[in-house]
Amino acid sequence: MAKYKLTWKDLTWSDFKIYLFALFKAFIPKKKIKNLDDLENFIQTKSAWVTQVTLYGYLKTRMGTRYVLHFENDEFMTSVNLAKWNIYAVSLQDLTLFIFSYLKAHYHYNEINNVKEIFLKILDDEISNKMPLEIVEKAKNTFDERLQKVNWENYYKDLPFNPSALSLYEWAPIAQDLKNLDRKIVLNSVILKWDIVKKEFEERINF
Repeated sequence: MAKYKLTWKDLTWSDFKIYLFALFKAFIPKKKIKNLDDLENFIQTKSAWVTQVTLYGYLKTRMGTRYVLHFENDEFMTSVNLAKWNIYAVSLQDLTLFIFSYLKAHYHYNEINNVKEIFLKILDDEISNKMPLEIVEKAKNTFDERLQKVNWENYYKDLPFNPSALSLYEWAPIAQDLKNLDRKIVLNSVILKWDIVKKEFEERINF
């Protein structure tokens, strides 16, 4: 299972800040995305936002008033942390591929080598945030496989975020019989959050 120890100190800021302040952040003016550094930041922060809002939101909905109490259980929190990193790894892939496909289609951007470079830089950054190395390596291998198959002209408009939606369904630490009942709602919740990200990207991109 997991080889790392999760503490409340790990969760208080890094895991919950985006979730707790999502509405507040909506009112902060957003600068244009003009270069690769801006793209990297956008991919990293928005992938984290979608991961956290959808995962914690689903857990809170299913657990109701007992939601906070479960976060005092170390075994449960290990499962939550494992789910978070696995979902985030797929979210990073989805958004990275979506953005570069969109840029190629709408801005005739052809420097596709930057795709892998940005993805690997983000993963390296996340190691310092305690992203488990086994998940990092799995993400690298999966991303390489997806790069070999991606159609850059069409990816951005061909259900680009289905993998991360399915990842939430797979990894959320909820009983399988309940997840079976929730499948459509869970998948739609992720796609709706990505729709928000897509809209913001289209408004901010100025390459």
